[in-house]
Amino acid sequence: MSKSKNNCIGITLGDPSGIGPEITAKALSSFKNNNTQFKIIGDNWVYEKYAKRLPKNCHFIDLKQLSPKNWQNGTVNKKSGIASIKYLEHAVQLLKKKEISALVTAPVCKEAICLTDPTFHGHTEFLAQCFNQKHVDMMFVASKLKTVIVTRHLPIKNLSNAIKLENVYQTIQLTNRALKKYFKIKNPLIAVCGLNPHAGEAGTIGKEEIQSIIPAIKKARKSKMRVEGPLSADTLFSPHLNHPFDAIVAMYHDQGLIPIKTLYFPKLVNLTIGLPFVRTSPAHGTAFDIAGQNKADPTSMIETIKLAAQLL
Repeated sequence: MSKSKNNCIGITLGDPSGIGPEITAKALSSFKNNNTQFKIIGDNWVYEKYAKRLPKNCHFIDLKQLSPKNWQNGTVNKKSGIASIKYLEHAVQLLKKKEISALVTAPVCKEAICLTDPTFHGHTEFLAQCFNQKHVDMMFVASKLKTVIVTRHLPIKNLSNAIKLENVYQTIQLTNRALKKYFKIKNPLIAVCGLNPHAGEAGTIGKEEIQSIIPAIKKARKSKMRVEGPLSADTLFSPHLNHPFDAIVAMYHDQGLIPIKTLYFPKLVNLTIGLPFVRTSPAHGTAFDIAGQNKADPTSMIETIKLAAQLL
């Protein structure tokens, strides 16, 4: 976390053609009597479509990236992609100057950003590079469960080669640290999924568990971490099992996110672990299909801001 005593949270509006400005405006109305200070980073005229007045504890940083003439609501477009990156770059400057101590990011559209920057893979990777962090992970936080994924946005065909002993171990280690640091769990218990069905069935359904995942678990145990696995993901997430785990480490995106989003989607928050500051985001996308229609549910954004404030 940032060493700054400043309790100000920065909020980027994400893709201005999506629901980011709407959910931000709706969510901040829930915090208008809160002691936390907020700096909103984006285009003010877009935000004002959803809120004419800012709460007293909010300050808007208007970057003037878009004009109404070149704005295309609910579409993948180059200008909105450029704007969303400019918002993020400005937030990084504020973090480095200690003008904000945490960052909340509304959803961006990777496709729109990649029209000008094909190297962009997402908020997580962008922020890790800006702050020279070699290993960061996405922790999805729900009321009763936390899930971390070893690999993020990879094609399925590349998964096997990406499941390395050191990658799995680093994710277990980072999860353990985050549970202690952010959630004050003194001795966390972490479950680790296998990659293959039934966690490989002792090597009869794939070798990744034997070659990488089990050695990573053994290494974590030698470092005094409480880890169980590899466990079969098809039953691990069931709420009927009343499992004792503080977090589940899944091997890939859909293995971890499909179950936790199915169970907790409306209030789910994405917390980046491994950065030198608090960064949270809603666990959903830009929702272009409903952008500008005043239909967006701000619940995840409310929980996202709430978690950032709590972790400060």
